[in-house]
Amino acid sequence: MSQRITILPETLTNKIAAGEVVERPASVIKELIENSLDAGATDIAVEITVGGRRLIRVADNGRGMSREDALLSLERHATSKIRIDSDLDNILTLGFRGEALPSIASVSRFSLATRETDASEGTEIIVEGGRVREVRACGMAPGTVISVEQIFYNLPARLKFMKSAETETGHVADVIARMAVSRPEVAFLCTSDEREILRLQRSDLRRRLAQVVGRESSQHLYSVTGEDDYTSITGYVSGPQLVRSGTQTIYTYINGRFIRDKVVQHAVMQAYRGVIDRGRYPVVALFIELPPGEVDVNVHPTKHEVRFRRQSSVHDAIQSAVEAVLRSSPWLSAPSPLVSNAKSGTSGAYRERIAAAAQASLLHPSPSHHQSLTSEQRDSTPKPPEEYPVSPKYNGQVNEPAPSFQTGLSTALAAGYFSSLSIIGQFHSEYILCQSDSELVVIDQHAASERVAYQLLKQQFSSGGIESQRLLFPETVELTFSETAVATSFSQDLAGTGFEFEPFGGTTIMVSAVPRLVVTQNPIALLRDVLADLERFGTSGAFSDALDGLFSRIACHSVIRGVHPLEFRQIKELLYQMDQTDFAASCPHGRPVSHVITLTELQKIFKRT
Repeated sequence: MSQRITILPETLTNKIAAGEVVERPASVIKELIENSLDAGATDIAVEITVGGRRLIRVADNGRGMSREDALLSLERHATSKIRIDSDLDNILTLGFRGEALPSIASVSRFSLATRETDASEGTEIIVEGGRVREVRACGMAPGTVISVEQIFYNLPARLKFMKSAETETGHVADVIARMAVSRPEVAFLCTSDEREILRLQRSDLRRRLAQVVGRESSQHLYSVTGEDDYTSITGYVSGPQLVRSGTQTIYTYINGRFIRDKVVQHAVMQAYRGVIDRGRYPVVALFIELPPGEVDVNVHPTKHEVRFRRQSSVHDAIQSAVEAVLRSSPWLSAPSPLVSNAKSGTSGAYRERIAAAAQASLLHPSPSHHQSLTSEQRDSTPKPPEEYPVSPKYNGQVNEPAPSFQTGLSTALAAGYFSSLSIIGQFHSEYILCQSDSELVVIDQHAASERVAYQLLKQQFSSGGIESQRLLFPETVELTFSETAVATSFSQDLAGTGFEFEPFGGTTIMVSAVPRLVVTQNPIALLRDVLADLERFGTSGAFSDALDGLFSRIACHSVIRGVHPLEFRQIKELLYQMDQTDFAASCPHGRPVSHVITLTELQKIFKRT
């Protein structure tokens, strides 16, 4: 019988490996820069021509290689990073697979020049299509210079999929920016067609971010620090003023390695839930440090994907660290002592009474303005439920606050950002106008009161749980095997959200109670969604997603809506409550609560400057 199975030649296996490692010029540069960083380089220069299609050159001042090591580096699975099996559980370098150089050399005209620091001369190796053509001595500075010309010249099918030179250059710049953020102590230079497109000097992380995302943008970045027994997190996150339409500016690193991980990105976006609009993404640079054995980086040749041994712990640690920064809304201006009339010695008991009064006034606004309407106005205005009166049609006036309330309350409130603002009045009975030094602060009263009510609902849930409603006829639900396992594991947690069920045989459960708040909103579909998220992430984030949606809807319908006049005291109480509320700068749906107009902007409008 004829032999049908053969061993592929090395040149062909290298081309197959190149299909995974070498996607485009940017991936070549990523692999070469990783090798430079592993070699201890502090200066890295990248040069490309025609988007990298014609030439890619990466030069560094790292340790360099001897003649023997340089030749071995072009063999598949030849590496200095690991030696034995156990090294795979303790990887601290960026590269370790030993595939990048032979894969790149197999699909290009390749040259490698390298010299060790104490060597008198360097070594240059010329490779074409994976075959070594020449090895010779050369004079050069210590370090390594790798040139890749005519990439994919021997793979025309792959060459056809390359984009325009401008597009490929953009991908190259993005890769260098990601690598540069991870190593601010390293200088980077990138030139394209002899034109400098990126020059990054050695600096600290904040300055490096300013160089990458822009100096003005870096003013909206806030420091993050978080640590537990398992995970250490540092870096910077942006406020809602600095968002993007894509995930390109979410820089996440595990032990110094840039990654694109769904668990990490989900944790970041969970922390921003209710702070920015859906479909918008923050600027984030997070460095997550874990014991090397707790993360598996040997998942894909590109090394962008990882697996965590304790995925839930990492997810919750990242979310908690980012939330700790966003909770205080650090992008709000610090209160001015000239504006605030608060006394620092306010007693805790009196503050609690003020908070209770504020809560009552927000959930059940005073009807005094409605009662003052004329009979014609009352007859012509559609009447909502009693507790939510509507003001008369806007007549172009700005409502001034009643001065009789000012003295008694202004001395009782804490000097937070919102309560320290000087109240001007209302506009259109929808927006509160305030002054802070030379700034005009416009506050959306519905968004502000919605945030207060939302946080209040969350606090009530954490202290007592959600009220459930028994079903007259329990409903059977068929699940998958994995969903059944998740439902069994998290049955007690789900009971706290109002869902009560028990096994009914096989993969079927019988649901006997659901949250009363969603009894008319397809609670079974909600249960399935929660189980699906738990199966995917295995964290409390699944509960938070479901509950936050419920709380947002309740809060939106429980507070002042549309055109509604407020008394001065109600405005002061609302501003006070905002200072006691986490994530006060946005409503639960991510819309901003306030907007600042500076005096300079107004002067420009009226041509006074």
